[in-house]
Amino acid sequence: MRLLVVEDDPDLNRQLTKALTDAGYVVDRAFDGEEGHYLGDNEPYDAVVLDIGLPKKDGISVLEAWRRNGRTMPVLILTARDRWSDKVQGFDAGADDYVAKPFHLEEVLARIRALLRRSTGHAQSELSCGPVTLDTRTGRVSVSGNPVKMTSHEYRLLAYLMHHSGRVVSRTELVEHLYDQDFDRDSNTIEVFVGRIRKKLDVDIIQTVRGLGYLLTPPPASGA
Repeated sequence: MRLLVVEDDPDLNRQLTKALTDAGYVVDRAFDGEEGHYLGDNEPYDAVVLDIGLPKKDGISVLEAWRRNGRTMPVLILTARDRWSDKVQGFDAGADDYVAKPFHLEEVLARIRALLRRSTGHAQSELSCGPVTLDTRTGRVSVSGNPVKMTSHEYRLLAYLMHHSGRVVSRTELVEHLYDQDFDRDSNTIEVFVGRIRKKLDVDIIQTVRGLGYLLTPPPASGA
């Protein structure tokens, strides 16, 4: 999953980015409203952490502009604890959730996980496809209860497919949501990681749809 953090405080921006990166997300950063607005308008983020008090362009204006332009990614706003009016403005502008400063990073991570689940139609933190289970809280993958060790890149790819199971996901979409702006989009990295994941899972759940991409579906029943 690819996220955007828009926060002008350098230390807080760094802390949020590190926590989200350590949790397995790809994170782009912006330090003012103009830069955040531009990135959110032009890059396909799965979710955004947006501070309201930003230089150059405030967070409410940024969010309103995104929604006017049809940008529907979930947005978690950061507010000052005593500014209840910020929360009201944020929700009215199109925010999906908020965290009041000061906050614990674990709360931000939990709220981001919840936003990502809801945006893809999942109610629980554990995602399943046939015998394969992925726990978004712990980052653990298992097959029939047996743990499967994966690299961070393999986990991110499988997690994206698990969040979007039942529909074809193109290679371009995977690249756009799993890597930052500087990634070489002409490389065959996606194909390599899909092959590794298939080998590690040893379960036929990732189908290649020729010319279109990949489809995650439960394996056929025995004897089917």
